[in-house]
Amino acid sequence: MKKRFFGLLIFFLAFFSGAQNAQQDVHSLDQLIDNWHVAAAQANFESYFSVTTTNFVFLGTAPGERWTKPEFMSFCRPYFDKGKAWDFKPSKRNWQFAADGKVAYFDEDLQTWMEGCRGSGICVLENGQWKIAYYNLTVLIENEKIKPFIQLRKH
Repeated sequence: MKKRFFGLLIFFLAFFSGAQNAQQDVHSLDQLIDNWHVAAAQANFESYFSVTTTNFVFLGTAPGERWTKPEFMSFCRPYFDKGKAWDFKPSKRNWQFAADGKVAYFDEDLQTWMEGCRGSGICVLENGQWKIAYYNLTVLIENEKIKPFIQLRKH
């Protein structure tokens, strides 16, 4: 009976400890992504790119916009140097974690100059610190408006 009690006790302690760590990670990750968006709004080039991995990839809204970190840095530099980058305001974010707890996936609703958008990304834990490895920005289009949108793109 004692062994069963201690086994259950250890299980619950591990379970709640894991849940607490996940909550702490979500809080840290939310801050990371929020601060990343603020760095863009403030045109802070160093802060924006310092939280990305060396193999970071950014997918933009245009068909040809798939950038590696060096390519994206080159694209962004003129905007940041002028003090005008972009200002994305997240309104809702969802997180999922890989089984090992070292990879976090997210999606977020954004208010942008393009109206409603969605961002999704992957963060990885590197040397005890979360970094952004991948980000995909998508313009939202309602299903009932897709046919006129397709026609617009053909012109």
